[in-house]
Amino acid sequence: MANISARKRIWGWYFFDWASQPYNTLMLTFIFGPYFAQTATAALVEGGMTLDAAKAQSQAYWGYGLTLTGILIAVLAPILGAIADSSGRKLPWIWLFSILYVVGAAGTWWTAPQDFSVIWALFFFGIGLIGMEFATIFTNSYLPELHEDSAELGRISGSGWAFGYVGGVVALIAMLMLFQAGDSGKTMLGISPLFGLDPETKADTRIVGPLTAIWFAVFMIPFFLYIRDTLTPQADRYKLGKGLRDLGHTLASLPRHPSLLAYLGSSMFYRDALNGMYTFGGIYALGVLNWSIIEIGVFGILAAISGAVFCWIGGRVDRAVGPMPVIVTCCIILILTACLIISLTPTSAMGISLAEGSALPDILFYVAGALIGAAGGALQASSRNMLTRQGNPERMTEAFGLYALSGKATSFLAPALIAIASDVTGSQRLGITPVVGLFIIGLILLAWVKPQGDFSK
Repeated sequence: MANISARKRIWGWYFFDWASQPYNTLMLTFIFGPYFAQTATAALVEGGMTLDAAKAQSQAYWGYGLTLTGILIAVLAPILGAIADSSGRKLPWIWLFSILYVVGAAGTWWTAPQDFSVIWALFFFGIGLIGMEFATIFTNSYLPELHEDSAELGRISGSGWAFGYVGGVVALIAMLMLFQAGDSGKTMLGISPLFGLDPETKADTRIVGPLTAIWFAVFMIPFFLYIRDTLTPQADRYKLGKGLRDLGHTLASLPRHPSLLAYLGSSMFYRDALNGMYTFGGIYALGVLNWSIIEIGVFGILAAISGAVFCWIGGRVDRAVGPMPVIVTCCIILILTACLIISLTPTSAMGISLAEGSALPDILFYVAGALIGAAGGALQASSRNMLTRQGNPERMTEAFGLYALSGKATSFLAPALIAIASDVTGSQRLGITPVVGLFIIGLILLAWVKPQGDFSK
């Protein structure tokens, strides 16, 4: 630790965001998610289901798969955080979940349309998502250690999130330029997919899994080089019993810390709504607006660039006025954006009928993507910093575990509500409506959150 400068530690920490972001950008939202929906829909149509019903059912499958994964993360996150705080060791856990990330992402290669299995596709994707989410919990808990001045943490968090978005953009551009074929059989660079990947077997799309796995393995190197655990002499080794007891004490004390409790509740709802927008955005564009994978990828690039810029800006605003105004503003923007998205069909926008073939719905969806990237990125960065003000400084990994619990305790809610709404209405567009209500609930609960939290710093 003594030989590693503060600057190197900060940059090592930044590189986790750079390394892990492609799971959100390429896997969850813009490439693999739409590919799953496209492939599952085709299989259901072959089985005799109508196209519209198959699209809604595929969205429901995706939602139910994310629901199961979210429940598992919600249950284990605070327990593992408590154990890590009791032992003082976080890096071994990050190694473990990094392995799951790589195995899960790489495993999605075996999802060819010819023998497509919804269960296996969701299994491998879920393993990688679990790895990414848990590694993020432990990595986020290093944030308070990166600078002595707590006022600088908002800037650091925003810059880290912006750096991650840039990584997502670069990875997505590489995917579209070098691997993903369009209708012509060529990539956006005008070449055949590298390594002879056959578009007929969707190998040009399925390569997104191995690409994401390799990207993560390579760019996690700076993190593991420059980040070290701060151990204390009284730190225990991994003791499940002690970790559970410490977690029990923390949960029992939550009513005595109303600001932390209100913040966990608020962030539980608004982050769940945001994840719903991220998770189903590409699938929505595919099914409702009939976009191709490449068009969705371009949408992703725009959203990620917007996210990178506004994460950086949001970090500076956070440093100047604190995270609360950033969070409130972003929630309001996202509520309005969700309403805009729900209003879009190929022949209408905001309740106004349009001529067949009008470009306005596509243009507005691109605008919505830029707004989601900007407000969503700044929201997450400031939310991460807000937790450092709300949590117990002596139990920060556990606090981020509770933060993950609050994010995952209802993480099944947005996918489940979207899945149920899609099933009941038979409409992908109406299936997205629950996210608006979740944002509103989260915004209301912020009224009980103190900007500096309950714990004296």
